[in-house]
Amino acid sequence: MDRAVTAKGDLASRRRNAALQRQSFDGGDLASVRLQQLWFTRCSFRGADLRHATLDGCHFKLCDLRGANLRGASLRGVSMAGCDLTGADLREADLTGARFGQVRTGMPPHGLTNATGIQLENAVLRDLELDQVIGWPITK
Repeated sequence: MDRAVTAKGDLASRRRNAALQRQSFDGGDLASVRLQQLWFTRCSFRGADLRHATLDGCHFKLCDLRGANLRGASLRGVSMAGCDLTGADLREADLTGARFGQVRTGMPPHGLTNATGIQLENAVLRDLELDQVIGWPITK
């Protein structure tokens, strides 16, 4: 009897440093998923449930995380380059050593990370690096 592979199971089974491009996880149940430093390019996580996920060391380039629920997630050492985090919930998330920056597209202001309206109450922001992030500074 074959069991259907879920998006969560597929991501969790990926090897360290695996690259994923142009995949959609919109609205998906990815709560508590543990990832192995994956590289995401132009992937979409709009409205995805990533509560308490472990995304340590993952790289996100030009990804759409609008409205994603990352409450309580571990994002230690994560790289967000040119990503849209508009309205994302990062309350109680651990962003220690994370980098939010830009992708050089040659067409400013394109390629900037957008943090407009994100929620950061009780988030750990130790050693967070920011490079031309739209919607920053944010009041906790």
